[in-house]
Amino acid sequence: MPVITLKVGRFSRFVGKPVTVSDLTKWLPWIGFDLEEVGEDYVKAEYNPNRIDFCSYAGVARALKGFLELETGMPKYHAEEPRITLNIDKAVATVRPYMLAAVVRDIKLDEDAVVELMDMQEDLHWGVGRDRKKASIGIHNLDAVEPPFTYTTVEPTSVKFVPLGKTEEMTPKEILEKHEKGVAYRHLVDLAPVYPLLIDRCGRVLSMPPIINGELTRVDTKTRNLFLDVTGPNLEAVEKSLKVLATALADMGGKIEKVNVHYPDRTLFSPVLEPEKMRLRLNYANKMLGLKLSEVESIKCLQKCRLDAEVVEKGVLEVSIPPYRIDIMHEIDLVEEVAVGYGYYRLEPTMPATLTVGEKHPASKLADAVRQIMTGLGFLEVMNFTLTNERTHYELMRLKPKNPVRLANPVSAEYTIMREMLLPGLLKNLAENRHESYPQKLFEVSDVAKINRRRETMCERRLHLASVTSHSTANYTEIKSVCEALLVNMGLANWQVEATRHPNFLEGRTAAIRLGKRKIGILGEVHPQVLNNFEIENPTAAFEIDLEWLLTKNSRGGNLS
Repeated sequence: MPVITLKVGRFSRFVGKPVTVSDLTKWLPWIGFDLEEVGEDYVKAEYNPNRIDFCSYAGVARALKGFLELETGMPKYHAEEPRITLNIDKAVATVRPYMLAAVVRDIKLDEDAVVELMDMQEDLHWGVGRDRKKASIGIHNLDAVEPPFTYTTVEPTSVKFVPLGKTEEMTPKEILEKHEKGVAYRHLVDLAPVYPLLIDRCGRVLSMPPIINGELTRVDTKTRNLFLDVTGPNLEAVEKSLKVLATALADMGGKIEKVNVHYPDRTLFSPVLEPEKMRLRLNYANKMLGLKLSEVESIKCLQKCRLDAEVVEKGVLEVSIPPYRIDIMHEIDLVEEVAVGYGYYRLEPTMPATLTVGEKHPASKLADAVRQIMTGLGFLEVMNFTLTNERTHYELMRLKPKNPVRLANPVSAEYTIMREMLLPGLLKNLAENRHESYPQKLFEVSDVAKINRRRETMCERRLHLASVTSHSTANYTEIKSVCEALLVNMGLANWQVEATRHPNFLEGRTAAIRLGKRKIGILGEVHPQVLNNFEIENPTAAFEIDLEWLLTKNSRGGNLS
């Protein structure tokens, strides 16, 4: 979780009145902070990553002034018309395609402000940019270079410049091999034959996105005009990062100026600081919060959270959202703002009208019963991540890629989809434990996720069981015996196994598990190519069952409790 350290002397200047440590410890928790450390003249506080605008003194002061009603309503931000052009070369389209920019003029920076600026940059890299994968930020001394600027690509050894923090010129290739930032982030560009570079009119280098800025444009206490650039493969993340940074610098005293960003096929002007609009139904907000707020009261709550609102029809507000509030995406987010403005400390806890005794969900009961049986059969339980990737899930298993539940913003290539079956995870366990003694007998009882367009969520979770046995004589007969023992001990009737084919398993050594007329699973000897893909040396047999079918009364043939 991100943390900001607020020194009361400096923070008081942003609030516009003296603020004490006692004030901060009293009020910060009610606007979304957790206090980590309290000193004589400072407070160290942790905030949720969705409120990335809290990465600056200005951002925290904006929120606190509203909550304390020192200054309410939406802050107004204005960007002057562009005087500088940024040209985007078509060559970057296959490397790191998007860049937006802004100019900040007449800003006064002291040592604390420079340090804060660098901290903001890193917090945005982490919170919005996903560790620079989706967006990365460059902050430059505008007076050290000459516009127009060009975002282009270069050969790995064709250009030399002095990277930030160094004294000697290095090529992009040398930076990736020797510079600490290059080594840490080379994976973001290393697959490309050329590397992105931001240069000025004279060919001088401002930065090598997303790795490092140039020493030429280092920002210090003498800097008065800034050039901000944000690059990435995700335009939305790029735009959001720039909005948060630009508005914070505006509140620090800078004058924002737009930049003419010229792409081969279009022209953009950034940053866009106009507020967004969203509607809030008061009956929905009151239902969620258990309150009976009027239109006037709801508007006041929103204004305390630095939003503006007006009645557009009876019981409906149109809410204006400032550009730095990139976390507000749905109506329920506005409900949360009403709650914050109202004051969580004012909400009165109530006892439920009906008292009930909780018990385990049927799926949990079934899972516990299965675990007890599998443990009794000599198998060891494992728990794997529900996230995986297409290569492990399909390619290594000899399966054609299907339509899995995909992550919109994966943090790494290792975890991009939700698993549809448990068996690949168990085979990966075997592969990682080749050095351990055999036989190895593992099982897992857990959820998988599948697309189901008939559901409101368009997907569903299903409870699965998978088991593997790996040793020099593992075979179909062994795993079939284990599966039969499981089904018998679960008290199931009307089940059978019948020969079938499946890419995971060896032909002639594979069977489908049926309960009545429904196929609920598969068992057999794992195909040699699959074993080779996972680098498993011993023969391995396995089965996987969809336990979800056993939760329906029509499928049960006995007592599972």
